[in-house]
Amino acid sequence: MSWPALRAATLAVIALAILGFGGQSLGRLWTMKLEVDRIERDISTLRTETRIISDSVSDLRTGSESVERIAREKLGLARRNERVLKLPPSGGR
Repeated sequence: MSWPALRAATLAVIALAILGFGGQSLGRLWTMKLEVDRIERDISTLRTETRIISDSVSDLRTGSESVERIAREKLGLARRNERVLKLPPSGGR
């Protein structure tokens, strides 16, 4: 085999190896990019939820109106000398 033919064959083998292994790497790179995008969306959602919860906690710590509203709505509590009327739910008949 002549030197130019051997060189061409070697280059062909190297090119095929790069294409074969490179294709797998590109597929894996694409999969990882999609996963990073999904994780970044999850992080954004969690940051928004954290901000909403933090605002609620701050409001409950500093605002007596929020505490009173929750006490009335969720716990059915009332102030002294105040009467609470509990009506049956409307049946829609």
